[in-house]
Amino acid sequence: MSPATHSATEPDRAARSRRQQTALVLFDLDGTLADTAPDLVNAINACLVERGLEPRPLAELRPWVSHGARGLIARTFGLEPGQDGYESLREEFVNRYQADLCRLTTLFPGVEDALARIEQAGMQWGIVTNKIARLTDPLVRELRLDGRAACVVSGDTAARAKPDPAPITYALEQCGCTPAAGVYVGDDRRDIQAGRAAGVRTVAAAYGYSFLIDDISQWQADHIIESPVEVLRWVLPDPQW
Repeated sequence: MSPATHSATEPDRAARSRRQQTALVLFDLDGTLADTAPDLVNAINACLVERGLEPRPLAELRPWVSHGARGLIARTFGLEPGQDGYESLREEFVNRYQADLCRLTTLFPGVEDALARIEQAGMQWGIVTNKIARLTDPLVRELRLDGRAACVVSGDTAARAKPDPAPITYALEQCGCTPAAGVYVGDDRRDIQAGRAAGVRTVAAAYGYSFLIDDISQWQADHIIESPVEVLRWVLPDPQW
């Protein structure tokens, strides 16, 4: 898929004004900053093998990674929250993943360049994810992002997780930033819904996971990017990169 940016017809002056007022760029984690799919799929496949079931290919499960444990369990076991066996399976999956959560995980190509440019421009950046803190915090440390992120907001940090705006609103408050000066980048429809509800500009990451099973052009994001460095076009005062 090669979606066009929604702001292709936006007047240059308005686009420049919005870039100049950006103070904080918030990112989703799985599928936006980090390619966590290999380790998450290994964990759910270990649960399958434990029950005598065949493991599933990475390519099949990759699109569901941004839906977290719920999405992967629904895809592989056909179970939803509230059904018998779901909670015990979810806890087993989380424990298996936590035990080996950064063996194959890497930052997406271009992420380091994008973050460095944001920092050089004097702007803050942070992480807002639905991943629970017991998984987020060690992963962020393993990826060596913990000393750089202005905030790290997990799925159990605020009262409600995305698509509710609460996590993004919390991040804005932690960083002393107004919604008008904030941008949120994510690879799932819920990311865009949360960002819009929080009043920040939204950027959909078409290089992530969910676009493979959902029409990203229907998410109503302000911009769509096909590589991490493309976010610089929408947040830097001088978008030359």
